[in-house]
Amino acid sequence: MTRRRPLTLLLMTTTAAVLATGPVAGTAVAKDSSLAGKTVVLDPGHNGGNASHPQQINRQVDVGGGQRKACNTTGTATNSGYSEAAYTWDVAKRARRVLRNRGATVILTRSSNTGVGPCVNERARIANRANADASVSIHADGSGAGNRGFHVIEPARIDGLTDDIFSASHRLAVDLRGSFRFATRQPYANYIGRNGIDRRGDLGGLRVADVPAVFIETGNMRNATDARGMTSPDYRLKVARGIANGIARFVTRRPA
Repeated sequence: MTRRRPLTLLLMTTTAAVLATGPVAGTAVAKDSSLAGKTVVLDPGHNGGNASHPQQINRQVDVGGGQRKACNTTGTATNSGYSEAAYTWDVAKRARRVLRNRGATVILTRSSNTGVGPCVNERARIANRANADASVSIHADGSGAGNRGFHVIEPARIDGLTDDIFSASHRLAVDLRGSFRFATRQPYANYIGRNGIDRRGDLGGLRVADVPAVFIETGNMRNATDARGMTSPDYRLKVARGIANGIARFVTRRPA
């Protein structure tokens, strides 16, 4: 016959166990502040209203060095109709949440997926005005169906435009490339760039930047394998974490 322990003794034993092992599951823990004091700008590529406002997005804007480019574009979409604008908006919000939970101040270049623009030069200026520690423009490519993989675009060195951010932007690109690949297991693009990095001097968002800035083409929406991932909320969370981790790595070891 099993003897029952007195209720008071049972309560005392349970209390002692809790005190010895720490807080029970579900209680509050200290907030991560590893990115406190850091400012990050996330630029979700395109916007949901761009396609219905061609005059606004096709007008030419100054992107430095005497060059002008279209204000913005509509972006691409998967074969099933999932737009790049909707995808980048979702990923940016998820990445913002991750970065904020680590103490960073995060600014998005647009406030919804129903508006138009802003223009490519204004997106860069948002980061400039904030004196951001890093600026990442989030995109998805619309290449041929047989092309897949991701690549990070860094600015080419242009005297008087990007020479001041060239080295820092390259470090950001390398950190972002490594963290993104680790988080998503996505291969480097097999159709552009070299080992997941491409360098361009024509993108307005990089030409106007005065802070470390890169673009990331997170995959090819016209490729069935890449598109399958992009339409999955679970995969988009991996994408967001990969982007956030790359930014965190860069801003916490950036030279003074």
